[in-house]
Amino acid sequence: MPPSESKIVGRAAQDSPPNRFERVHCEADLEQLAVDEMPLEARRTVPTEFLPDRAKTIIRENDSPDVPFRYSLNPYRGCEHGCAYCYARPGHETLGFNAGLDFETKILVKHDAARLLRDELNRPSWQGEMIAMSGVTDCYQPAERRFRLTRACLEVMLEAHQAVGIVSKNALVLRDLDLLRPLAERNLTHVLISVTTLDGELARKLEPRTASPQARLRTIRELSAAGVPTAVIIAPVIPGLNDQEIPAILKAAAEAGARSASTILLRLPLSVEPVFTAWLEQNLPLARDRILSRIRSTRGGKLSDSKWGRRMRGEGAYAEQIRQTFNTFAAKFGLDAPLPAVDTTQFRPPRDAAGQGRLF
Repeated sequence: MPPSESKIVGRAAQDSPPNRFERVHCEADLEQLAVDEMPLEARRTVPTEFLPDRAKTIIRENDSPDVPFRYSLNPYRGCEHGCAYCYARPGHETLGFNAGLDFETKILVKHDAARLLRDELNRPSWQGEMIAMSGVTDCYQPAERRFRLTRACLEVMLEAHQAVGIVSKNALVLRDLDLLRPLAERNLTHVLISVTTLDGELARKLEPRTASPQARLRTIRELSAAGVPTAVIIAPVIPGLNDQEIPAILKAAAEAGARSASTILLRLPLSVEPVFTAWLEQNLPLARDRILSRIRSTRGGKLSDSKWGRRMRGEGAYAEQIRQTFNTFAAKFGLDAPLPAVDTTQFRPPRDAAGQGRLF
């Protein structure tokens, strides 16, 4: 962990933990430097790099019983939002990067996302099943302002009457209301907005490059007003940190027009754990031990549990208390019913890359 004088600005991760697949790890040696020397100042800002991702496919399939969708689409790998708790961090290690600063600053961009989607929707085997966007990293992260890949994919989906679900914590989703509105009119889409806390200062530290809590509530309000079915997802619930906010978040989301709510308990798989515990030490040192103890109380004495059916919910008295609190207030504010199912029967193959439609 770098000294406080060289804290990296605008990033949740403050270090580059070892990649579990690599034998060699580079570590900065700052012990011999005075705090006012240039190398320390240079560490305070880490620019984002955008790297081409030459993926050959774009629709991914999963068979996890804990995930409520079978197919997903992610235009980006890595996420500049930089949430300290992000479960997707370990995936960056499979690309030769680390799960700390690299995950937040080395973003892989699938420039051909829309073309790949068009090709895959034209396969005879594709039957129009719902596709979730942001199954891994946020499709409306800051990179989307520049590359507009999520928008390009939504244009293809609208043309094909392809059902799509979106999860985001960025108000940028409102930019695409002109596409989401007609999709919603055909019952082809819904949007889940993640609200972790209503405390703007905590959000700025925990999720440094996301939209503010108030901007997310405004997003729920404007999506709902436009007729787009919208839900709030409190994810993750961090025992001892934001679980006490559950009633207030649900109340604010309901007042903004949300129609449903869900929640996921914090997960700290693999290399997420050292990133999150280091974040606690840096930002909440006095609360660190209490928060970690509460997390362990929901995970059988550990900080994470990878067992299917349990990893999203946790176990024990404290986890049950969180569930009961959520269920009670979701019912109180009318958020305990699921969003209407999207209609997957309207799908029609889009024109192919050459501009031709399918005859059959």
